[in-house]
Amino acid sequence: MVTRRQFLHGSGATMLGAALVTRAGAAVLPEAALQASAATQPPLAPATGRPYNPVVTLNGWTLPWRMRQGWKEFHLVAEPVEREFAPGMKAHLWGYNGQSPGPTIECVEGDKVRIFVTNKLPEHTTVHWHGIILPAGMDGVGGLSQPHIPPGKTFVYEFEMKHAGTFMYHPHSDEMVQMAMGMMGFLVVHPKDPAQMRVDRDFVFLISAYDIDPGSYTPRVAEMTDFNMWTWNSRVFPGIDSLPVRLGDRVRIRFGNLTMTNHPIHLHGHRFEVSGTDGGWVPPAARWPEVTTDVAVGQMRAIEFIADNPGDWAFHCHKSHHTMNAMGHQVPTMIGVKQKDLAKRMNALVPEYMAMGEAGMADMGGMEMPLPDNTLPMMTGQGPFGPIEMGGMFTTLKVRAGLGRNDYRDPGWYRHPKGTVAFEYAGTPGTGQ
Repeated sequence: MVTRRQFLHGSGATMLGAALVTRAGAAVLPEAALQASAATQPPLAPATGRPYNPVVTLNGWTLPWRMRQGWKEFHLVAEPVEREFAPGMKAHLWGYNGQSPGPTIECVEGDKVRIFVTNKLPEHTTVHWHGIILPAGMDGVGGLSQPHIPPGKTFVYEFEMKHAGTFMYHPHSDEMVQMAMGMMGFLVVHPKDPAQMRVDRDFVFLISAYDIDPGSYTPRVAEMTDFNMWTWNSRVFPGIDSLPVRLGDRVRIRFGNLTMTNHPIHLHGHRFEVSGTDGGWVPPAARWPEVTTDVAVGQMRAIEFIADNPGDWAFHCHKSHHTMNAMGHQVPTMIGVKQKDLAKRMNALVPEYMAMGEAGMADMGGMEMPLPDNTLPMMTGQGPFGPIEMGGMFTTLKVRAGLGRNDYRDPGWYRHPKGTVAFEYAGTPGTGQ
């Protein structure tokens, strides 16, 4: 991570609600941290302010802050960014502080926060603090609760965090375009008492979708239904990092949905409870065990479980077309269609033509075939037993004994105990491996 100081010039106007930073104020702006990597960054332990147990943002990071006269100050920069979805594909998006989604903002119940927002986009913007209870003039709805932030200007938002919980931020200015371009971020308000709702590992990510034609870089911002890149924190499998946890850890995973559809999020190998929603924590007596929970558009969910089952466990959206990448969305169904003669004739015209789909599409998970520049196979990823045949919203929860308390490195593939892997039947059941 590197930092940069923004020296901005603006008028001296002061407005109700979010206010324009004056020339004198610009000289004392907090540093605007910049993140160049799409890898999951370690949790950022609080060096100042109230103590809390920090979260880990999947393929993301937490925005640093400073304490100044009792206020916790942050600096967001709205700007064009380049984001790697997975090795082999990058997208030209809009985001904050070098990445899309923007950095996670962490604070504590009762904190007074001051968030500077500098606009480096080619058009005006605002920031809406989704789910936060605050004064109307700080809500970030351009034209309704504040003036839009013009290009090149910096506005400041000031409010107190009255409730702990899981929240998001995103524009309410040319919203269709700006959110379709990736402008969003996570906001976590920790309980005032660090022992309340304490877990051993606390992960967060945002669900977003894009329509990017194979071979191109910029999303089609007018698309409403037919998206082809379903992402967690603007990453797709195999580019989404795993979630490494220690055997016996109490784990929380928080996610927010800023796509145009709902997502049934499913975890293998464990039962969990929904412990939090947009409105706050769910009392223990109101929870029930689940293995899948649906998150609707604009909603947030926090799930919790004990990682008591060692192994590598799939974690994904259960809409199957959301676990594939762009190349598969317009492929015709060819199951049962004999293509041998067709392939011969096509090869005379197109030497690299390959017949696909006669007996299903599983062969796409392992085949090597030419692709347009800057795109990904429909199904991809290699595991310890062969092709994983996934894409989009898919990753793994890796439960291991012996991990260090703050060790978030990928531990590699699980080594199964003898006799615990499915095997080919050879007429002697019960023999195992």
